[in-house]
Amino acid sequence: MLHYALVFLVIAIIAALFGFTGIAGTAAGIAKILFIIFLILAVIAFFRRAS
Repeated sequence: MLHYALVFLVIAIIAALFGFTGIAGTAAGIAKILFIIFLILAVIAFFRRAS
């Protein structure tokens, strides 16, 4: 999941450099959502192993 977040982040950066602001904004939003989901799942996994 973290891999996909980084891929969308790179797509957003490249799109922003070429001036595609709509695509850049969408890709950045997707990357942000995927990263938040990754963090939530990582915290859940951490607490499941700790107990």
